[in-house]
Amino acid sequence: MHGSGPELDHSVPALLVKVGSYPQHHGGVGVLRTLGRGGVDVHAMVEDRLTPAAVSRYAARRFVRPTTGLEDPQALVAELLAIGGAIGRRCVAVPTDDEAALLLAENAGRLAGCFLLPPVPRDLPRLLADKGGLARLCLEHGVPTPRSEVPADHDALLAIGRAWGYPLVLKNLEAWTRLRAPVVGHTTVVRDERELLELCPPGPPPSVLVQEYLPAEQAEDWITHLYCPADGAEPLVFTALKLRAWPPGAGVTTRAQVRDNPGLAGQAAGFCRRLGYRGVADLDWRLDRRDGRYKLVDFNPRTGAQFRMFETPDGVDVVRALHLDLTGRPVPGGSRQRVRGYVVGQLDLPAAAVWAWQERRLPPGLRPHRDTERAWICRDDPAPLLAESGWFAGSVARRLLSPVRR
Repeated sequence: MHGSGPELDHSVPALLVKVGSYPQHHGGVGVLRTLGRGGVDVHAMVEDRLTPAAVSRYAARRFVRPTTGLEDPQALVAELLAIGGAIGRRCVAVPTDDEAALLLAENAGRLAGCFLLPPVPRDLPRLLADKGGLARLCLEHGVPTPRSEVPADHDALLAIGRAWGYPLVLKNLEAWTRLRAPVVGHTTVVRDERELLELCPPGPPPSVLVQEYLPAEQAEDWITHLYCPADGAEPLVFTALKLRAWPPGAGVTTRAQVRDNPGLAGQAAGFCRRLGYRGVADLDWRLDRRDGRYKLVDFNPRTGAQFRMFETPDGVDVVRALHLDLTGRPVPGGSRQRVRGYVVGQLDLPAAAVWAWQERRLPPGLRPHRDTERAWICRDDPAPLLAESGWFAGSVARRLLSPVRR
């Protein structure tokens, strides 16, 4: 760890928990690296023995458990218990997707013999991951959020577009929906009714949230990552400005810069406190320059992919904070953070190109901050970068060949 921060308990291992197939996930690799460097044995659920996480030097043991999200949740719980039994010691579970977070929270009683988990209210993660549920919680607790509505049927969906006007934002409504019956591949901006009908043709009620579109030229995207301790003490909060994403405007962060934003940090911490939230959280906000308010657009009740950009001067990030807390060690509170940059190289190149084409000028952040966290490039753990290069090349080749096959 950087500086002289608190030492992790080496006797307590950790398990990277995943549901669904997303082998090219830099967040999972970040979990292995941050705890592994702290001397913790980190075990990982992986889709294949050659995924980037599987080849990391910090993976103490790989459990090849490919899942789709279509499985019976109780079968997944049984699989987790089998993995916990194989590890042989209670370990800290670190979810990297909403489905895994829901699975752990809703089955904490059954899993307690094998895993250390934050005491989050059982049903809260599902409510937060549900886009409609989050919108209701924001209204209830006075947290600004874009205007949102869950259409009851197809006619109501069309009526929203005609009443609000376009563009509109569509999001899959619930955590498991995006794996079992996704309406959209990711957060999607629809420009007119024709595009809306292409995505949501007449039929059963679409499982989507319709959200007001906040114009990019009048907005800024911000990120807050938090760790809320089990005893309700002051949370550890980090803030950053999101510069680019892939797909542009709605996808995973590809470049960001840590920036102190005490007002936003306080807003995020206050919301989590009022909810009684415990554990790691990743919140996405949009500053609407038209009214000067930060509006919450997503609450992910688990570790975010870009969490490694954030750490205290002593080297504590939200995953280390989780391990410290659940093993009875002190967790720093407040919003002390190192000022640094973050980049996901292979995804930021197309994101920057699209940004430059749209804006007709050079994109920000081309010159990296002197202290930049790179998602893949890592001197002490080079194998994940090599594995990701192969997976990325395969993804590009499949996209290029798919039109030919059709």
